[in-house]
Amino acid sequence: MIGKLKGVIDEIGEDHAVIDVQGVGYVAYCSSRTLSRLGSPGEAALLFIETYVREDQLRLFGFLSALEREWFRLLQSVQGVGSKVALAILSTLSPGEIANAIALQDKTAISRAPGVGPKVAIRILTELKNKVPAFAGEASATIGFKQELGAGAVPAPVSDAVSALTNLGYSRDQAANAVAAALKSGGEGADSARLIRLGLKELSR
Repeated sequence: MIGKLKGVIDEIGEDHAVIDVQGVGYVAYCSSRTLSRLGSPGEAALLFIETYVREDQLRLFGFLSALEREWFRLLQSVQGVGSKVALAILSTLSPGEIANAIALQDKTAISRAPGVGPKVAIRILTELKNKVPAFAGEASATIGFKQELGAGAVPAPVSDAVSALTNLGYSRDQAANAVAAALKSGGEGADSARLIRLGLKELSR
């Protein structure tokens, strides 16, 4: 099994990269986010690899981080999500954004990925909601708050403030981040009007 490739970029394709490792070219299928950040032919590259072995094929999937690879595995534990859909989600959202969307139970964010319909999105949100903290990455600081928000377990002023900011055109994740910061400066007992005002101040920075 191949777990990592370290070499030189030989080629960047539409859905894959060829990494030259001491004269051997390995084809690794990647998300568009990974391909856009990987570099250009001739540059050094390091990819974390997930190896799929089937009766009729051996396929490598490449990722810039071990966390991205973990999300690729985790997403496929959901019924209806195969490698193609998992890569589509990782092409649309970063690992932190996926964690935030699941914590917030944000079906719209997950459904932005090509091939992810409402039923699959709901299954992802439902089946992975308890696994999010361990895979939150850079989103870990606010993931607990977002899980409470997604579960409807926050005080009314908090949920009202998030809804108000969302209605102003901000994403649910942006609104949640702003209100989380507003709670720190405004205190747990702040009413919705104060949280909205402080949240807008955060969003204007």
